[in-house]
Amino acid sequence: METKLYVGNLSYNTTEDGLRTLFAQAGTVVAVDVIKDRMTGSSKGFAFVEMSNQAEAENAIRMFNGYSLDSRDLKVNVARPKEETGRGGGFGGPRRGGGGGYDRGGQGNRGNDRRGGGGQSRY
Repeated sequence: METKLYVGNLSYNTTEDGLRTLFAQAGTVVAVDVIKDRMTGSSKGFAFVEMSNQAEAENAIRMFNGYSLDSRDLKVNVARPKEETGRGGGFGGPRRGGGGGYDRGGQGNRGNDRRGGGGQSRY
């Protein structure tokens, strides 16, 4: 079993310090990371807590899965490795519209970035 735990169903007001204090009751907390939205900086409602060993991680799951914190029942379990989504993300990934409001005219980017006048308009 891993020592990194997923903690879900958090209140958006729950802080890393609050989680560290709570999980310290189960053992030594190595790290706490409340996941936040990149744009707004607001909590996404879940976090990862790393305990110092497997026995402490198991103890934390027993103690805090279903535990009420900030009027929310926590979901605590072993964190799973991030899975590949197949969506890309960099070069070669799916395109999410024309860059910055410019119409690429359905021609794509063929070696140079001719924004705004690179082909026929679709409209």
